[in-house]
Amino acid sequence: LSSLHLKEEKTKPDANGAVIKADDNVEKSEDEEKEDRAAQSLLNKLIRSNLVDTTNQVEVLQRDPTSPLYSVKSFEELRLKPQLLQGVYAMGFNRPSKIQENALPMMLAEPPQNLIAQSQSGTGKTAAFVLAMLSRVEPGNKYPQCLCLSPTYELALQTGKVIEQMGKFYPELKLAYAVRGNKLERGQKISEQIVIGTPGTVLDWCSKLKFIDPKKIKVFVLDEADVMIATQGHQDQSIRIQRMLPRDCQMLLFSATFEDSVWKFAQKVVPDPNIIKLKREEETLDTIKQYYVLCNNRDEKFQALCNIYGAITIAQAMIFCHTRKTAGWLAAELSKEGHQVALLSGEMMVEQRAAVIERFREGKEKVLVTTNVCARGIDVEQVSVVINFDLPVDKDGNPDNETYLHRIGRTGRFGKRGLAINMVDSKHSMNILNRIQEHFNKKINKLDTDDLDEIEKITN
Repeated sequence: LSSLHLKEEKTKPDANGAVIKADDNVEKSEDEEKEDRAAQSLLNKLIRSNLVDTTNQVEVLQRDPTSPLYSVKSFEELRLKPQLLQGVYAMGFNRPSKIQENALPMMLAEPPQNLIAQSQSGTGKTAAFVLAMLSRVEPGNKYPQCLCLSPTYELALQTGKVIEQMGKFYPELKLAYAVRGNKLERGQKISEQIVIGTPGTVLDWCSKLKFIDPKKIKVFVLDEADVMIATQGHQDQSIRIQRMLPRDCQMLLFSATFEDSVWKFAQKVVPDPNIIKLKREEETLDTIKQYYVLCNNRDEKFQALCNIYGAITIAQAMIFCHTRKTAGWLAAELSKEGHQVALLSGEMMVEQRAAVIERFREGKEKVLVTTNVCARGIDVEQVSVVINFDLPVDKDGNPDNETYLHRIGRTGRFGKRGLAINMVDSKHSMNILNRIQEHFNKKINKLDTDDLDEIEKITN
């Protein structure tokens, strides 16, 4: 993946043509927000070496409520072709994940059934739909039979990697990438059975260039639908592709979130679906002790941080800042104090971020200073303390409760006790903290020296 670049920092020319960097505090443009989503999704794929053991309960809504609901506890029950079962085990999957238990029997059923499924990164959904595609392919037919749409070039390559890994004992199956830069001769027909690509290129290959005969497609997968519809034109292109496909083509759509816009899109693309939804995870902060520290300015916050550090033993800590500028400053100051610090921020390429997270996970650095780019999807078992150097606020300056939950949820995982410390440096930030307390109906205590013994117990 070394050649992939997904930068989040934008440069733009001013009226005189001089290039100025977008400032940290300027509200993000819509394009940057979309790129963030795609970058976060790719980052999660890069850092997931195994499945997340999610506590989410799965809710299944069947197209035909009278038919029995099957779920499987082992891959053998699915009666997969032996070379596919071999591929599954070689990838390190020994039993189906929660989403796979319910989704795979539906995806592999005869006659084929359509599916709309909600699942986060790391729940095994890519492996699930890849298995469905590989199971439906007739290797003797040398033309595209499965089509998978991804919102970005990078995500398409990631999914392709899963297809290649899972199909490695099935050499007669071939994969083509319909992505920018993959130029084919006009009039050429594609012999690969699986095509993965981005909507614009796939649409060109199906309609204008006629590399693919859409009428022969058996399985159509639309991955990362929430990232997809955040990108101008992708929604319309995806719908146009779907309309070219035969009526009996199996449609599978996946999305991490199901807000209204995603839901409307899903219903346009997938007729008569089975639906798998995640029940909302209980917003539980029960295993996490929360405190706040009163300060007057940034330097006092830094001093307080050093005092806390001096008083307690910490396995590993994550410190969240509002802007890249603050994160960079804080990481430099902590390094000067002799701490092993890693910095994670938005201007890094996704691969660089993945490498930083890997080093942190391995314990090579004890402190990870980051902006919100990292609030979701990072599971490091040794994180015992999360510090909000800046409280999370949305673009209007209101408390961002969901981000707060995701941030402090990096600790207290896997049933362990965790600790969250919030730095408060003004009346405004105290007001934000009070509103966060009200939202979660949880009291956040002021940190006193008496609490340090209690904290020491938690962090040990």
